[in-house]
Amino acid sequence: MVTRDTTDLLDALYDALTARADCNGVARDDLVLLDVGGIAHDHVRVEGLRIDGLPVLLRVPRLSQWGLAPEENLAYQRACFTRALPSGATPRLLGVLAVSAALPMGALLVEEIAGRKPRLPGDMAAIAQTLARIHKLPVPPRDDRAPLQVHENAVAGTLAAIETQAAFLNAAGIAAAARAMIEEEIAWTHDFASEAADRPQSPRLVATDAHPGNFLINANGSAVFVDLEKMLYGAPAIDLAHASLYTSTMWDPDIATALDAQEVAAFLAAYFEAAGPELADAVRPWVLPMRRLTWLRTLTWCIRWRVLSARAEDWSAERLDPVTRAHIENTVADYVSPARIEAIRAEWREKRLAAALT
Repeated sequence: MVTRDTTDLLDALYDALTARADCNGVARDDLVLLDVGGIAHDHVRVEGLRIDGLPVLLRVPRLSQWGLAPEENLAYQRACFTRALPSGATPRLLGVLAVSAALPMGALLVEEIAGRKPRLPGDMAAIAQTLARIHKLPVPPRDDRAPLQVHENAVAGTLAAIETQAAFLNAAGIAAAARAMIEEEIAWTHDFASEAADRPQSPRLVATDAHPGNFLINANGSAVFVDLEKMLYGAPAIDLAHASLYTSTMWDPDIATALDAQEVAAFLAAYFEAAGPELADAVRPWVLPMRRLTWLRTLTWCIRWRVLSARAEDWSAERLDPVTRAHIENTVADYVSPARIEAIRAEWREKRLAAALT
């Protein structure tokens, strides 16, 4: 069984912090491990510490979901924070703790956001406005976009992710009926990718992991996007899907709410208003097909997690606290059940959202 020694983690963070000139006066007891239920990171508050006048949260990777080496992962996340900063809708990056024997994945010092988790559907408009602020940022020239990934063809990029994750279907232990429906959706995805090949989408900076649990609502009611690990240049419609699909709104147990078609349509209307006519017109035709693709990407991610969490050390479910582990296992079981898959597919089979958007 894999276990995490949180004492060793906090000791290593303390040693690395106190080697920094801007962290003088930090005591070992000032480091508080937060219970936020994440898979890829630990989060540690540093009580009383201010850098540039801002409270400090340590974001400590446990793994890279994209399989990046530790130094590459830190550089990628650093670039995400830097690129998103002008939106005013993300925390500031305050520093980086280098990869070391004691901190094998390093850590980032980021601004701790004072806020609460979203309440759905009421805070969906705030989430829509934050996504619009991120998507409206100027995109750097092609040669300046690295190290962030660029999905010039977001449909093909999403299909590639789906296929990579779907390779775990055989080992996932899901029902035959569920597998048959997933394979039907993958077949549709191939057909759509062929149709969309000559319809490019201009890449924008996107959140990627835009489920509502990755936002905090601050005192003025604005939403702050706090999980910047997987930002890239791609399709805004994917963020809109990932913020409002059942598989996203039910992921965080403190938020879990299934939105109906009218509530999703209201979220999209808030986004289009905040985005402005040019961006809204560019994104609108892609909302429905990218929603279907994004659901399949999320579903196959869950299938991959189900397999790797049982056998891969970095992904092991044993690294999670028991409550988080039980929630994720139960949630994934719901997502991959034939009844749930059929219920979600009914949205596009019965054109429910299309009707709500007219």
